[in-house]
Amino acid sequence: MDISKNFFELFELVPGFDLNAQQLSERYRELQREYHPDRHAHKGERQQRLAVQATTHLNEAFETLKMPLMRAQYLLKLRGVETGEETRQQLPGDFLMQQMELRESLVEVGESDDPFAELERLEQQARQLETQEYSQFNAALAADDLETAVVAIRKLQFVNKLLHEIEAAEDRLDEEY
Repeated sequence: MDISKNFFELFELVPGFDLNAQQLSERYRELQREYHPDRHAHKGERQQRLAVQATTHLNEAFETLKMPLMRAQYLLKLRGVETGEETRQQLPGDFLMQQMELRESLVEVGESDDPFAELERLEQQARQLETQEYSQFNAALAADDLETAVVAIRKLQFVNKLLHEIEAAEDRLDEEY
């Protein structure tokens, strides 16, 4: 396996945000069978080490492309744009205010007459935001507007964290009831 290939090349996919998840999974399974370390156990130490490296690279590539946010960040990385903590830029005030309101609603869920319905409503709002921002990202990437794409990624990081917090709140409620 050529671990110098980018993740899209590795899976023989056209680089882009929208991809065929079934094709990704099928190609992953093919490569897993081919490079799995157990298939190389009878070979020399060097071949075994290369198989482990290939499998590690393959797993990282699969996880990155499988997860929409990670895939979006990787697409920007391929264009020379890092989206890590050190590149934080200010987000629009209305977006930040909306996030604060959603988080306040999440904190108040326990006081609601129907906390599960309230969590469902919050999740729907967050999913709608997520869809909107992925669409914004995809359009910005297609137009080679990397600045707008980075802003969309930053917003998606907030939304993604909110979705995880909603899921954790649902788990806590399930334990209580």
